[in-house]
Amino acid sequence: MSQDFIPAARPIIGAEERAAVDAVLASGMLAQGKEVAGFEQEFSQVLLDGRASVAVNSGTSGLHLGLLASGVGPGDEVIVPSFTFAATGNSVALTGATPVFADIELDYYTLDVAHVESLITEKTKGIMPVHLYGHPFAAEAFAALCEKHGIDLYEDAAQAHGAAVNGKKVGTFGKFGMFSLYPTKNMTSGEGGMVSTSDIEVERKLRLLRNQGMEKQYENELVGFNNRMTDLHAAIGRVQLTKVEAWTKQRQANAAFLNANLEGVGTPKVADGAEHVYHQYTIRVSEGRDDLHERLRSEYNIGSGVYYPVPNHRLPSFNSTEDLPNTEIAAKEVLSLPVHPSLTQDDLERIVTAVNTIVKAGA
Repeated sequence: MSQDFIPAARPIIGAEERAAVDAVLASGMLAQGKEVAGFEQEFSQVLLDGRASVAVNSGTSGLHLGLLASGVGPGDEVIVPSFTFAATGNSVALTGATPVFADIELDYYTLDVAHVESLITEKTKGIMPVHLYGHPFAAEAFAALCEKHGIDLYEDAAQAHGAAVNGKKVGTFGKFGMFSLYPTKNMTSGEGGMVSTSDIEVERKLRLLRNQGMEKQYENELVGFNNRMTDLHAAIGRVQLTKVEAWTKQRQANAAFLNANLEGVGTPKVADGAEHVYHQYTIRVSEGRDDLHERLRSEYNIGSGVYYPVPNHRLPSFNSTEDLPNTEIAAKEVLSLPVHPSLTQDDLERIVTAVNTIVKAGA
């Protein structure tokens, strides 16, 4: 194992990000200030076609505050996927509402529209699908479903910076959309989240909720949180925002190479009209997924990830009994391979050779 390790994901932090942080440190103004305001404006222009953005300290905070600002609370139900990171369901539970877990379709790992509709009740306040792995959910179909039933659409776009459906950016379909800025995402601020909305009242409540419920110091209008983003984090995010488009194109090119050369596994599908930004390049392995995952690391020094091995509805924190067959299949068969923009051509060829060799040997 003499070759360098290829990680499953890798944040790209360079001299420009370090210089931006140094400039904030030198200014002495570290808390939420002009860097955060600039980051919000630039994020809106680059990724949201001008839709308003509100910066917070994490993606989970973004979901939580977005739901609260949209009026979600005790007695409400919000339909969510079980096949995703736990923050989606957690954020609903933190409002006092009940997350109702729905099944996915297996082509894109996103919520199944028909199954979601079957779960709508008089308690349903909204639906919060996830643009999983960087592939957008069926946003137009869900928007129409929400309009039909008079409920809200919320977008968990944590993994989908720049993804689109028929040219319309994710984060612009729902009452709010949330983007995570965690280090492994397609762009990062070190830690943080960004919430998008076109609803003026939701935007105002988001800004109040993140800052102890106040717009003016000591004039607290409601009970809020300390969920602010620092200028240090915003400075990193502003630099990353100038690079994310090029990084996305490289991710897409890397994914195309893997699609063309991997054998014996199910490569990612892309829906008509969808732009996939490949936060994760996720294959399906019908037999021997765990063996492939382990051997890539032990024999070839290549990282990979299983996202997500335990469906949320079966976590001890929820312990629900829904029958979600597609979710269970995905949890047993998915494996995410490196596709980040720092990969070299040699890295990509190593990944292909390793996967094909292991899969062929196990056939």
